[in-house]
Amino acid sequence: MARLHEYQAKSLLRSHGLSVPIGEPVLSSALALDAAKRIGKPVVVKIQAWTTGRKALGGVVFAETPGAAAAAAERLLAMKVGNFPVDQVLVEEQVSIANELFVSLIIDDAARCPMILLSVAGGTGVEDRAAEVHRLACDIRSGPDRAKILAILGQSEMDVRLHGSLADAVQTIFEVAKQYEARSLEVNPLVTTTDGRVLAADCRMTIDDCAVFRHDELGIDIARELDHPPTPLERVAYAVEQADHRGTFYFAQLNTTVPSGSRGLVGFHGAGGGGSMMSMDALVAEGFTIANFCDTSGNPSVAKVYRAARIILSQHDLVGYFGSGSGVASQEQFWSAYGLAKAFWEVGLSIPAVIRLGGNSEDRAVEILEDACRGLPGTVAAYRKNDTPKFIAERFAEFVEQAGYPRWRPSSQIAAEKSSWNLRKPNFVGLPGTMVFPIPNGRVWMDRDGCDEATTGLIVQLGCGLFTSENGKPALAVPAEELAGKESELIALEVELRRAGTMAVFIELDIPGLETCHGDPC
Repeated sequence: MARLHEYQAKSLLRSHGLSVPIGEPVLSSALALDAAKRIGKPVVVKIQAWTTGRKALGGVVFAETPGAAAAAAERLLAMKVGNFPVDQVLVEEQVSIANELFVSLIIDDAARCPMILLSVAGGTGVEDRAAEVHRLACDIRSGPDRAKILAILGQSEMDVRLHGSLADAVQTIFEVAKQYEARSLEVNPLVTTTDGRVLAADCRMTIDDCAVFRHDELGIDIARELDHPPTPLERVAYAVEQADHRGTFYFAQLNTTVPSGSRGLVGFHGAGGGGSMMSMDALVAEGFTIANFCDTSGNPSVAKVYRAARIILSQHDLVGYFGSGSGVASQEQFWSAYGLAKAFWEVGLSIPAVIRLGGNSEDRAVEILEDACRGLPGTVAAYRKNDTPKFIAERFAEFVEQAGYPRWRPSSQIAAEKSSWNLRKPNFVGLPGTMVFPIPNGRVWMDRDGCDEATTGLIVQLGCGLFTSENGKPALAVPAEELAGKESELIALEVELRRAGTMAVFIELDIPGLETCHGDPC
């Protein structure tokens, strides 16, 4: 579920007629000062973060003056929620509350309908008062039964003159959720004020991932549930997933700094949810901190696995790369081995990598990965499904210790390359006269003039029918446009040629935005 910030959800409610406190989001203490002056009364300053319990975290501050609001904003904008910084706060008027209600619209999958959850005692701790929450099934067209809402309100001590406005507010919450295809829209609290107003004092809203593409106006750039606004690297990864729907690719950053007592950050690459969870637990048990969660499963293309590995290795200060997932994945594991081998070779991997490639064709996968990575500075060890996550996590710890706990710096790797073919690209790439064929989001480079008959024969033999021999030199056996969708076969050809001791073909795959993510912003 894609999330909206409080101020964004409140804007939608306000546009549909439900009043909210006067306020505005700001990015700095200076802007908070200006906002508080415009509001012209005591304000509350709240972090805009995708988490519950903001007040308990110290993320809600009441300020009586603009100066106090600016000071509060400066302090709050220096906070982190989890491992991610707070980058904006909401400055809004303080209101004098008479009553608090809890109202939440959810999609009840069991009941197969929208459901309004309503309690006449809202605010903090409503989760502990579940027995007080009424469940009102909603007609998908007309919403909740107004008579039932009024009956519930009639059992409370709230001013009867506001019951109609409160029922209108509940209806508006339903209408907003329906229009924007929300999975949930929670207003807690919906308040009545001492001067007779009904306001949405706080709000949380999530949008159905599958509906995001219909709502450009919401400005959601990643249609997935995260506990933080997407990082630049997560945006890069999401674009990769959207451009290639073969298999799955999920990437989320978890930690960017090393907690006290940790043995270091680890880039994690899983395949299948259950196996990934066990593998992550095994890593944590060995004292490591997981930098990211990544999953490539469901028969991903080699290009997708390659790009996933490159994205993982765009994180700083990793002490190692750990790949492990389900031992019964349906995909042929050697395809993933090709993608990993290409990525590790291109970056000149200098940190230990332990990869569990259990499943179909695991023996071939292990052979490919270890052989193709044999000349790299870092140890690359591959394992099978009978090697437990606990065992390979222990082996990983041994390799990291033997390597002296190195710190991976992708930007320095980029600066150091260009001089030798065994780092990022062979020397013939980009030279005049080198044969090049376009593929979606990339290019196929071929050193045709440098191929002797033996190399040409290898290309024809390993090229899955894509190449033929003309006068002892390789040539396309199919129209160039038929290379589209053949990245897996092409990458396999590149890796197998390298294993055979020659470099005549190189597949250059674009990852838009990744180069700018090799520095500190990511």
